[in-house]
Amino acid sequence: MDRFTRLAAPLALGYALDLLLADPESWPHPVRTYGALIAAGEQRLNHGQHRFVKGALLASGLVGGAYGLFTLLDNVLRRLPAGMALAANSAWVFYGLANTGLVREGRAVFEVLEREGLEAGRRQLARIVGRDTAQLDGQQIRTAVLESLAENLSDGVVAPLCYYALAGVPGLMAYKMVNTLDSMVGYRSPRYEQFGKFAACLDDVANLVPARLTAGMLAGLGGSGRGFRFIFRYGDQHKSPNAGYPEAAVAGVLDCRFGGPNYYHGQLVPKPYIGENPRRLEHAEINRVARLNHAVCGAVVAGIVGWLWWRRGRN
Repeated sequence: MDRFTRLAAPLALGYALDLLLADPESWPHPVRTYGALIAAGEQRLNHGQHRFVKGALLASGLVGGAYGLFTLLDNVLRRLPAGMALAANSAWVFYGLANTGLVREGRAVFEVLEREGLEAGRRQLARIVGRDTAQLDGQQIRTAVLESLAENLSDGVVAPLCYYALAGVPGLMAYKMVNTLDSMVGYRSPRYEQFGKFAACLDDVANLVPARLTAGMLAGLGGSGRGFRFIFRYGDQHKSPNAGYPEAAVAGVLDCRFGGPNYYHGQLVPKPYIGENPRRLEHAEINRVARLNHAVCGAVVAGIVGWLWWRRGRN
């Protein structure tokens, strides 16, 4: 089996499975195993002196271990019948993608807010965002959903696909470990400030290119020159060096305003605004952003397949 078939076929099938199944909560998931390993390491190491060094060693070991494990597994699969390798690698691609599940979660918040009211909307939103939701109004809930769809399109969809294109399943699953580490310990809080700093920086570096690629595709596929203007004007106006770019693109496409101060873990975190128009976000706008997320995901998958085909022709 040549490289094109070995990478393109699992990518296409894994993408189709994501569209069909999303992320069933009752199914086992490798990211849950990642989370358990990170939690165990954090509890064992995050105390006493040299917390930065211990956090860096844990992050490096887990990311390197994930890459090494899946490289070993990939080598084993190459010796097995092609159908077995295709099934296994398609499953890993499916688990590495989070697009359809993300879109469905975003839609669910809008629908619950519309149908059941503010308190139910706040509870539903808490499933997908890290900010405190107890005091948010309807506008803030809708804004949080659309910001999350933009940001997570980068680190939950485009970035994993980029690393799959570069290094196959081992690259994808190593990136998922990077992202999981950041989501669990990459906080500027007394507990994680030192221990999680290396993981947070590693995630920032890993997402530098994917975040900007995501932003450009959102603006381009959204058909909005304003989206590109917002990327250049507001992309760096975010605490994260990456999250502001896709958020700025969506704010430009919708001509709305994202950002602003929010509470995280009981503390008010000041954030600049992204955009100028503080208009009310309407219920139907989730459909436009959902379609845009699906369009970007599909375009990246198609682009990777095309790139692999081009490389096949040159070899």
